[in-house]
Amino acid sequence: MGWPNLGLSHRPAVTGINGAVASAHPLASLAGLRMLQQGGNAIDAAVATAAALNVVEPYMSGAAGVGYMVIKSAAEGGDKPIVLDYIGRAPAAATPDMFPDEDTKNTSIRSPLVPGALAGWLMALERFGTMDRATVFAPAISYARDGFPVTITNNRFMSASVDRLREWETSRAAYLHDGEAPKAGSILKQPDLARTFEAFVEGGADALYGGPIGKEIARFSQENGGLLTEEDLASYKPEWQEPISTTYRGYTIYCPPLPCSGMQYLQTLNIVEGFDMRSMGHNSADYIHHLAEAIKLAVADRTTYAPNTESPIEQLISKQYAAGRRELIDPRKAAFSGGDRYTSKKEAEEIRPGSVADILTECTTHFVTADVAGNVVACTQTLGSGFGSAVVHGNTGLALNNFANWFDLDPESPNVIAPNKKVEMCLSPSQIWRDGEFAMAVGTPGSFGIMQTTPQMIMNLIDHGYSIQAAIEAPRFKALRGTHMVIESRVDSEVLAELERRGHDVEVLDAWNATFGGGQGILRDPESGAFFGGADPRRDGYALAL
Repeated sequence: MGWPNLGLSHRPAVTGINGAVASAHPLASLAGLRMLQQGGNAIDAAVATAAALNVVEPYMSGAAGVGYMVIKSAAEGGDKPIVLDYIGRAPAAATPDMFPDEDTKNTSIRSPLVPGALAGWLMALERFGTMDRATVFAPAISYARDGFPVTITNNRFMSASVDRLREWETSRAAYLHDGEAPKAGSILKQPDLARTFEAFVEGGADALYGGPIGKEIARFSQENGGLLTEEDLASYKPEWQEPISTTYRGYTIYCPPLPCSGMQYLQTLNIVEGFDMRSMGHNSADYIHHLAEAIKLAVADRTTYAPNTESPIEQLISKQYAAGRRELIDPRKAAFSGGDRYTSKKEAEEIRPGSVADILTECTTHFVTADVAGNVVACTQTLGSGFGSAVVHGNTGLALNNFANWFDLDPESPNVIAPNKKVEMCLSPSQIWRDGEFAMAVGTPGSFGIMQTTPQMIMNLIDHGYSIQAAIEAPRFKALRGTHMVIESRVDSEVLAELERRGHDVEVLDAWNATFGGGQGILRDPESGAFFGGADPRRDGYALAL
């Protein structure tokens, strides 16, 4: 494919022939690149990048978080990538009555799921990596022990969580300077986290899932009213899974299976494939309207079907089903969306999900690593909210996730919280292949917005021929509940006025708004094999290649 709109980006796409890393922080990308420079592969680089992000972007992801990797293995081959699911389940004590209100589910010590990330990192390393734990954790340990300079973005995100961090002495000690967020340019050291990572190097996953780190987490949780126990941790194992996929204009898009929410963007792409999106013009009123309406239809299905792994996914992401949903789009009028969360109290005008019977009868951090041998990892992982629960457990230096917040308390919801249950997971990394080979990978953080930003970036690449950097930088929008739409101010004012005329309640945000995610991606030239890396300036994204 060509890139006729190569000049639309403010940064160049980074190029290399031996490998590339694109992540949300330059030091994390450097950690991954160091593995490639030392002869490691993309899986070694991915684990080094993930561990480093725990240090330099501690509010987004970490060993006590959750995530997915979509992995292409050169050694094992195959006609599609494999998914590693390290989404922790709800604790065994997580019954609805343990959460008397939304705040308890969102911000308290009861909000963590079982931490899955460390187990996932080490399972990927053991199966596909070539380096030992000491090597891949070395950059992260150095950043934590010796400190790293706080960026402007670090300061902004950490400042937003200061009030929550102040509630716990352990959290104050780990992240705050004199009770405040560290200033940009100051050095943040995390000695407890460095020692925890050293324990992971020495003891492997057992250090957390049955060993001293896990015992300390469980002790702190139980002594402070939390739900996690040693048994919850000791019984946890990540899962290898087959991806689900659809095709879009000759490309195959892979993402994790249910209860991953990625089915939403697969459906969205299926629906808009029936329109000539390219001829509408990128981010024209027609383009945004049709894409927004397709997103709303896919949201209605996702909130109903994604939490249930028994839902008929092959039918839901079929072209036949998409054709029926496409007919519901009014090209001149905005429909009313029920929003990103399931509710049993439906508005009269709300978009409804498709019927299961009809279907059957019709038949937030993201990073990417790649190497010259053909290994590729696309990873989205998270703590949930800023610093997750914002509770550093004991002397571990680890802030645990708060992903119980992504469960519902509505007893009629298919995503209602329950003991040992898997939550519907908004994280949804993708790999995009063509003719049986890896072509590109692009993804983003952003909670439920992931499923709206991801197809926009994919369409920028496939429909409009953008470079990977231009595809990530292009202005974005999100369709929210009702007819509410938020959109970056770089979209033309005449387009915004026309969207209003079609019934969209348009809210214009600033030109480069981090609420639309932080996309990272790698594209491989099909003829030369060269890599193009792109990263999002909305956050601290940085791509490196060699």
